[in-house]
Amino acid sequence: MRESDPIPKKPRAVSCPTCAKPVAWEPASSWRPFCSERCKLIDIGAWASEAYRVPGPELDPGEDGDDVPPL
Repeated sequence: MRESDPIPKKPRAVSCPTCAKPVAWEPASSWRPFCSERCKLIDIGAWASEAYRVPGPELDPGEDGDDVPPL
């Protein structure tokens, strides 16, 4: 390597949201931010089963949401 050549940057590492394994943030990491397809599917399954929820306003116990217009 010559003195004028730029120093290659090491890709940033992030933690897999499912298993916390380090994942290189680069195009070669096809499942990023997940380490594998398995971890990605586990996360999607958690959203589908409503294990994860986005906070919103509390509904009254008598409200069933029928009067809420569709998006």
